[in-house]
Amino acid sequence: MRILLILFGLNGFLPGLTEAAEKAPWKPPISPTEILAALNHNPTGNTADELARKISATFGKQNLARKNVRPKVEATTVVWAATEKRDVSIHSPDGALIGNLRQIGSTGLQVLAKDVGNFQLLNYIVKADGKRIGDGSLKIEHYPVPPESMEQAGTPRGRIEKFEFRSKIFPDTTREVFVHVPAQYDDTPACLMVWQDGQRHSLRDKGLKAPVVIENLIHSKQMPVTIGIFIEPGRGLNQPPGSKARNRGFEYDGLGDLYPRFLLEELIPDVEKRYGLKLKSDPMSRAIGGGSSGGICAFKTAWERPDQFGRVLSWVGSFVNLRGGHVFSNIIRKTERKPIKVYLLDGDNDLDNAFGHWPTANLKMAAALKYMNYDYKLEWTKCFHGSTAMAAHLPDALRWLWNDAK
Repeated sequence: MRILLILFGLNGFLPGLTEAAEKAPWKPPISPTEILAALNHNPTGNTADELARKISATFGKQNLARKNVRPKVEATTVVWAATEKRDVSIHSPDGALIGNLRQIGSTGLQVLAKDVGNFQLLNYIVKADGKRIGDGSLKIEHYPVPPESMEQAGTPRGRIEKFEFRSKIFPDTTREVFVHVPAQYDDTPACLMVWQDGQRHSLRDKGLKAPVVIENLIHSKQMPVTIGIFIEPGRGLNQPPGSKARNRGFEYDGLGDLYPRFLLEELIPDVEKRYGLKLKSDPMSRAIGGGSSGGICAFKTAWERPDQFGRVLSWVGSFVNLRGGHVFSNIIRKTERKPIKVYLLDGDNDLDNAFGHWPTANLKMAAALKYMNYDYKLEWTKCFHGSTAMAAHLPDALRWLWNDAK
């Protein structure tokens, strides 16, 4: 039995590609939505054989020869492909039929393409002649790509600098830092925005595409000239770049002023000196953002030092009991209002586990901010845990966050 299911991300490619490959990424011969459209025309003869060859090339013949089970996904369309002599079908865990794979031409390839709908966790079982031969799970979450997240003709492109930084406040840790300097920066003091889990958010071709969005908003004068500091969490000195940072939970989820001190006493002054940058010092010219644990870290930093950070961007924030962060919604209600502007994004399908229920935690944060008359916005979606929803909402979020900047 030889079966393949490969999951496409929204932008499709793994990290670590060469610069040349990123400029000209490989494009599959046929996409999942094109496969679905072609199958709806019930191809026969040479047309069916040609379609089968394109599908096989898209999945990869070597991959098809393996016995792993992964589907290809584009938006809400899922495609299963198999080179199997037996009849293959896809079922939900309760036994209900999702669909039967069908033979395409005379090549021996079986395919099922199906629009499964949006915002769902699709668990499935693969059967051949009624016998279970595999299973899997797919997170279906799709949003239109906003135009501000795409490179625009006429928008000046900034530069990104990269360096490694060792902290004394978080001893025995090091981290990669990416600094985005927009083209409009001219030695006049600029605004600042700090991003947690920075590497993935500093990419131009996948994920948030934060540099692209920021450049487009600055160019259209919907956001002030802003320097971005994208910071990775601390990893051990013996951990290679790209490995799971062992200090992330302590830095991000832990309460107190260590992380704000790390930024204000160590990292930001280093960036200013290293690149000769001039940054505004008033809190409403400084924002901080992040997702998940990076989200609570962003809020914690502004909460501890509202004299330095006046704007917060948080998505799927971990305001749960990972390291005591669940108390924030109560503390907000009992503390004199601080001059912080807060954007929150979460949704119905976020996490629910032993540490807490993320949707409830974010709703409690929003309710507390409302009760204390904060300038805040809650964007409620059907999102899962991750940055997919934030990528779709980032232009609007940054517009709102900076709409009163002077």
